[in-house]
Amino acid sequence: MTNLIHHFVPKTEFESYEDFKENFEINIPDNFNFAFDVIDRYAETVPEKVAFIWCDDDGNEKIMTFGELKKETDKAANLFKKHGIQKGSAVILTLKSHYTFWICLPALHKLGAIAVPATHMLKERDIIYRLEKSGAVGIVGIKEGGLDLIFDEALQNIGKPDFLKFNVGGNSDGAVGWLDFEAELAESSPDFVRPTGAEAATLSDDMLYYFSSGTTGFPKMVAHNFAYPLGHILTAGYWQNVSDNGLHYTMADSGWAKCVWGKMYGQWIWGTSVFIYDYDRFDAGNMMAKIAEYGVTTFCAPPTTYRFFIKEDLSKYNFSTLQYCVVAGEPLNPEVYEKFKEFTGMQLMEGYGQTELIVCIATLPWMTPKPGSMGKPVPCYDIKIIDREGKECDVGEEGEIVVGVSENPGSENISKLPPGFFKGYKFDDEKTNDSWHDGYYHTGDTAWKDEDGYLWFVGRTDDIIKSSGYKIGPFEVESALIQHPAVLECAITGVPDPVRGQVVKATVILTKEYKDKASDELKKELQNHTKKITAPYKYPRIIEFVDELPKTISGKIRRVEIREEDEHLKKEE
Repeated sequence: MTNLIHHFVPKTEFESYEDFKENFEINIPDNFNFAFDVIDRYAETVPEKVAFIWCDDDGNEKIMTFGELKKETDKAANLFKKHGIQKGSAVILTLKSHYTFWICLPALHKLGAIAVPATHMLKERDIIYRLEKSGAVGIVGIKEGGLDLIFDEALQNIGKPDFLKFNVGGNSDGAVGWLDFEAELAESSPDFVRPTGAEAATLSDDMLYYFSSGTTGFPKMVAHNFAYPLGHILTAGYWQNVSDNGLHYTMADSGWAKCVWGKMYGQWIWGTSVFIYDYDRFDAGNMMAKIAEYGVTTFCAPPTTYRFFIKEDLSKYNFSTLQYCVVAGEPLNPEVYEKFKEFTGMQLMEGYGQTELIVCIATLPWMTPKPGSMGKPVPCYDIKIIDREGKECDVGEEGEIVVGVSENPGSENISKLPPGFFKGYKFDDEKTNDSWHDGYYHTGDTAWKDEDGYLWFVGRTDDIIKSSGYKIGPFEVESALIQHPAVLECAITGVPDPVRGQVVKATVILTKEYKDKASDELKKELQNHTKKITAPYKYPRIIEFVDELPKTISGKIRRVEIREEDEHLKKEE
């Protein structure tokens, strides 16, 4: 074996879910630092082992071994240090899916600095919010869409003229004061010594700030410590089921937490290489061609991706190397599950987690998947579903998903926290205490448990529709609608109604075959279709056809935006 898993997990093989739940544990070494204790250890023992394979749509490709990655991360650490970055400094990384992210993030870990990944799609208001919230002192970014110009404007507006700015791929015309990261990296020294004493990061120090892609309000800044990567041993090994010397691809750009869920931490500990596809625009056919061309062995994507896949002619693609597929982000529609299995023979294994956590509920290898169910709780996570009074719900009763945590918010007693659990919302004790109190972390998500212990997602608490005394979860209606050949994607929301309180509305993107058939007749057809699939009271009384749905940077549908737009229009009537 050429992986490091046995350095952190005493037992890796289990006979059943029950055996796994009872006997799995992670040993967290004192002063663990992922960059030194994983990347550099591979570089020392198996330097030719491939860390990542990167490609884009222009025919460019980069394959980097761990030996090469150690050298590049040491050079980057020296470069950052030269420009004043040190332990505790926060640096924004806005690199889309450029391979530089996989150099910068470990380099910041080596310094004990704090990485602040962010999407390249940020606008000026978003950038100002992140700059002020994180206290960042620098950025490494790409010029995609004139991002450097937008940053310049934001920095000028908040009075930060001395901000450290590195660009990758050149500057936009008019960008001022940006340094060429790649040119400076090439000249930087590869000799970097691991810090000791007060300069070395400790397990409880801040390592990552992620801005959660919440569906309401400004995003919260989630803080993770240096023990966080070890939590993803669970994510990669037992949900994604990666293999030593395999090639794993998680569809996620570097701006959101799903990237380190699936493209770095757990995967490298388990010894699999990661595949990085830096595309400009999502195209299902192109993505499947890349998966086949490079021999991806395990794959993770949101349900939307699989919906697009099954609309293509899957027989055109060679999936002979693909061994295991998982899905997360939103619940999986059973129709998509069945069609993907029909074409590929593979069962899609669902999972659930948040930016604050790791995968904490999952369909694991010993389990038979139930399409639409998240699965069961993973080890080390005490998952319950509770009602408004804090009592555990009975089988079939809907309630909030919570995680039992014995420690107080912000605790540095890492051994008593679930692996990968967040530190709190940085600089926001009020929001931390709102979600983490009375021995529980409250996820804000609603679910129910069946008689076999499988958990079923209903929706964000704010997304539940209350109509004529009924509680309706958006997912069950969306699952019904998506089975109609006209529906590519849809979002279910509640619209205020003077009689029923709320009525169900469907915002629908039509498939290309039905694009020219949008009509009242088609709306009626979709309504009747829904009544046949699910309880008649859940059918959408209002249907709107659109070209796209509002989404968060991580691809989740922003139902709140649809609701707000409907309320705004209603006020104008």
